[in-house]
Amino acid sequence: MHLLQPHLHSRRAFLKRSGQLALTGTALPLALNLAAIGEAAAFDATDYKALVCVFMYGGNDYANTVVTYDNPSYNLYSTVRSGGAGQTAGGIALARADLAATLLNPAVVPADVLGQARQYALHPSMTGLAGLFNTGRAAVQLNVGPLVVPMTRVQYSSSNRVLNPLPPQLFSHNDQQSIWQSSSPEGSTVGWGGNIGDLALAGNSNATFTCMSVAGNAVFLSGDTALQYQVSTGGAIKITPATSAVYGSSAVSSALNGLIRQTSTQKLENEYNRVTQRALNAEASVTAALALPPPTTLFAADSLSQQLKMVARLIKGQASLGAKRQVFFVSLGGFDLHDNLIAQQPTLMDRVSSAMTAFYNATVEMGVANKVTAFTASDFGRTLASNGDGSDHGWGSHHLVVGGAVKGNAFYGTPPPVSVASTAAPADQWHVGQGRLLPSTSVDQYAATLAKWFGVADSELPGILPNITHFGGAGYPVNLGFMA
Repeated sequence: MHLLQPHLHSRRAFLKRSGQLALTGTALPLALNLAAIGEAAAFDATDYKALVCVFMYGGNDYANTVVTYDNPSYNLYSTVRSGGAGQTAGGIALARADLAATLLNPAVVPADVLGQARQYALHPSMTGLAGLFNTGRAAVQLNVGPLVVPMTRVQYSSSNRVLNPLPPQLFSHNDQQSIWQSSSPEGSTVGWGGNIGDLALAGNSNATFTCMSVAGNAVFLSGDTALQYQVSTGGAIKITPATSAVYGSSAVSSALNGLIRQTSTQKLENEYNRVTQRALNAEASVTAALALPPPTTLFAADSLSQQLKMVARLIKGQASLGAKRQVFFVSLGGFDLHDNLIAQQPTLMDRVSSAMTAFYNATVEMGVANKVTAFTASDFGRTLASNGDGSDHGWGSHHLVVGGAVKGNAFYGTPPPVSVASTAAPADQWHVGQGRLLPSTSVDQYAATLAKWFGVADSELPGILPNITHFGGAGYPVNLGFMA
C-alpha cells in the first residue's frame, strides 16, 4: 500500500507549514480544528461544485441492495441465499415479485463476462433512488472496492505479495473504512477527500469551509493542509462560554473574550487565541449562512436525512461562506448485519434512498443539481452466501452516484456472475469464496472519476490517489465515465 504523495499536486501544489497541527487545541471543541488551513493554489474555476460522500458504516450487503433480477441469475441468487421455491422470499433472499417497483431500466442492458444479459433492481425500500436511476439522475458502479493493483483471482491466490499486493487487513471494519477513505489502513491522517480539498483551498475566499462534515471526524476529509470543519445537524458548533451568558451572567463570556483578544508575550498563547478567534468567526459565518430560508424540499426526521438537509442548507449559503468548491461527508451506521439482515436492512435502505432522493430534489430546487454529486461508500461488500440469518464480511460492492452531472440510467463496470465458488471457471473470475467479490474496479478509479469532474488534473491524481498510477490499462480506465 502506497502512501499519499502531496508533492505530486504539480503547479497547484500547496506549501506545508511546520507545526500547524500541533497548534490545534485539544482542550477546545472540534470546531476549532482550523489551524492547518493554509495557502494553496486554486482550481481554475469560476463556478461552484460540491462532492458529498454518503458513507454506510458496517459494510453494506451488496446482493440485497443492487439485486440481480433476470431469471437465470435470480434463481442462482435465491438458491445461494436459501430462498424459497418459485422465486419467493426465504432465508436472506428477497422475493422477485417484491422487486418489480424498483426494477432498473438502463438505456443499455449490461452483460456479464459470459455474455449473459443482466437485469437488476434496487432493494424494495429504495423506490426514490430507483426513480432517479430510471430518469437519468443516478448510476450504479458495479463491483468496486480497494485494490493496490489490478488483480485476477489467480493473482489473489498467489503467495507472492510483492508482485500481487493486497490491500492490508482485508475484511477488517476499521482498516477497510480507512482504506476506502484514505488508501491507508487505520491510523491514516490524510484522506482523498481532504487532498481534493487541498487543491481547492485558495479558490475559496474562505478556505475554512472547503471540507465540511456533518458526521463527526472522518479521515476522508483531512488533507495535508485542509482540515474538516465540523457542524451538527443543528448548525455550527459554538464555544458556548465565549458566546453566551454563563450561569445567567455575561461576566464570564466578557472575560473570556478579553483573554482571547489580548496580546501575549507567549507565541503559543497568541496562536491559541488566534485559532480560537478564527473558530468564533467561523461559527458566526455558518450561523449567518444558515439564516437563509432553507430549501422547501421535505426531508425525513432520521439522522442521515437531517445530515443531508444540513448539507443542502450549507450549499445554499455557499456564496456567503466564500466557497466555490466544497467536499462534504455524511454517514449512517448499522450495516454490519451478520444477523437480522432481512429484518433490519429495509429501514437502512429506506433511509439511504429517502435521504439521497430528497437531497437531489433540494439541489434541483436550488438550481445546483448539475453542480452537486453525491456518492455512496462503505467498509466493504458482504458475502453472497448466507450465514443463516445474515451475511459476513466481504470485499467488492455496488455503489450509487447521484446528481445532475451524472451520466445516469446506466451501469458502469462488468456485472459479476452469481456464484460463491473460487474455482478456475471463467464465471467465477470475480469471486474469492462465499460470494465475496474480488473488485473489478478500484476505489482509486471511482474516486478519480469524481475528482476529475471536480476539477483535478490528470497530473495531480497520483498525489490524491496513490495507487492510481497502477491503473489505466486495458479494462481498468482511470475515468470510469459516469460523470459528464
